[in-house]
Amino acid sequence: MVNSTAEQAPGHQESRDVVVAVTGCAEEDARTVFDLLRHSFVSDRPADDEPAEESSTRPTVWFATVDVGETKAADAPAQLTAPVLMDVQGGYWAVDRFRKHLAESFAVRMVGTAAGDQEEEVRLELANR
Repeated sequence: MVNSTAEQAPGHQESRDVVVAVTGCAEEDARTVFDLLRHSFVSDRPADDEPAEESSTRPTVWFATVDVGETKAADAPAQLTAPVLMDVQGGYWAVDRFRKHLAESFAVRMVGTAAGDQEEEVRLELANR
């Protein structure tokens, strides 16, 4: 289901951007997650920008910022080799919309949250359905 920009944050005041950080997973799983995000939302990551390990001795963290105001396409279930942890930060409306969209492709479980006045940070675990 493609959503129009008419379905935006309440009052159009809240940010539609969500910052996503993925670490501690296989490079191919990070690629699966970020491919889905680029397919679903407007992202700050170019289409040819694929996650790659930067160091063999330190963990790599992959970041992206996505605009959840408009969904570009509905997604089918995606396959991961192992569960993926992701930290998501943004306004309450944007984070909730992001989480619900991911649930179309993955089993999504909230494993932690930190609430602020206008934003929240949520740790999500993505797994195969």
